Amino acid sequence: MHGLAQIDAQKFVLFTLVLARTSGLAIAAPLYGSSEVPAQIRALLAFALALLIAPIQWDASPVHPQGALDYLLLVGSELAVGLSLGLGIEILFSGILLAGQLIGRIGGLYLADVFDPATEASIPMFSRFLYLVSLAVFLAMGGHRMVMAGLLDTFDALPPGSCAMPTSFAQTLLVVLAQSFALGIRASAPAVTALLLSTLVMGLISRTLPQLNILVVGFGMNSMLTFGVLAFTLGAGAWVFQEQIEPVLETLLEALCAPLPATS
Repeated sequence: MHGLAQIDAQKFVLFTLVLARTSGLAIAAPLYGSSEVPAQIRALLAFALALLIAPIQWDASPVHPQGALDYLLLVGSELAVGLSLGLGIEILFSGILLAGQLIGRIGGLYLADVFDPATEASIPMFSRFLYLVSLAVFLAMGGHRMVMAGLLDTFDALPPGSCAMPTSFAQTLLVVLAQSFALGIRASAPAVTALLLSTLVMGLISRTLPQLNILVVGFGMNSMLTFGVLAFTLGAGAWVFQEQIEPVLETLLEALCAPLPATS
């Protein structure tokens, strides 16, 4: 009890606010917040990050919650900042899942679903494959370090307890969603174009040779063409994803770290 009495209440409140922000990132960010990572590991990561970041914030403006409700509002705002940063990156990854769904549907392999532990749902195997490739690219280019650097930048612009989440961030998420949709279209464009041309050729063959069972032949041709085109264009899809990571992260940070309007 004597040791607890010596704890600085101001620093304890500041530490819990930093912990709430790091917890939001550990919950929502790709790789860090994946359900494949045990909850104990994610909690330990958030706590370790808070231990490293909190001493840097000791000199920040003091936080004085007026009561339990005020304190919960501060914790919720800090959690929202971490969740927003992680959610923005996760939205970009959803574009890769869209690319896999387009390839699987047009290639006639949409029923070949696999269980995805990250989304806890059944998704086309192409979506799962492209997601794993994108995750590998994300790690190879240091995306996890970029996200951590972005988290540190938010503490400079939004000190713990500022309770000042930018109101324009919802519009920023819509912009990121549009970029994610464009990413899915661009990543799937080579395979989708080849499959559409294959379907057109098969249609012409069926009109020329009506006795040919085009359903049996066409399914095998589409499957072979899907895997072949994907093997040749996988690098291009990874490159398209790579060039989108930094702009999206910069857009998120510009929205989160935007200067707050002056209050009279």
